[in-house]
Amino acid sequence: MEVTQMINTHGMLVYSFLGFLVVGMFVPLLTANNPAGFKKASFIYTMIFQAIATMVAFSGIVALFTGDLGWPLTTIIMLVVWAVLMMTEIKKYKLIKLSKLDNADTFKVLRSAFLKISLVQILLVVVTIVIMMLKTQGAISL
Repeated sequence: MEVTQMINTHGMLVYSFLGFLVVGMFVPLLTANNPAGFKKASFIYTMIFQAIATMVAFSGIVALFTGDLGWPLTTIIMLVVWAVLMMTEIKKYKLIKLSKLDNADTFKVLRSAFLKISLVQILLVVVTIVIMMLKTQGAISL
């Protein structure tokens, strides 16, 4: 497999991940009146999130080492963004898992937090994609 093909696969996984994040914003909306369903859906969402994020990281690392691409600033940025995404997702799920969702106010706050965290995660991925596109087009040199 060629390095270009590996990078293209990595890119497709990143876009799939972004699509998953956007679709995932509907979890709190679809479970608006069901705290137990929200907790279960959040668990499933987190497991899929981690699986796709791990595939993205693995494909990127394979391309990095196979292509002997070195460690430019953009690669370090991608690694940091991946770590932040994983950390926030784990903390978000842990908070939902340990909370008493029977309390309507708590449930409302957690649903809101889920949406806000999802928006931040989407923003991080989009900014990283834009940086990589600009680097690929030669508009920036990081």
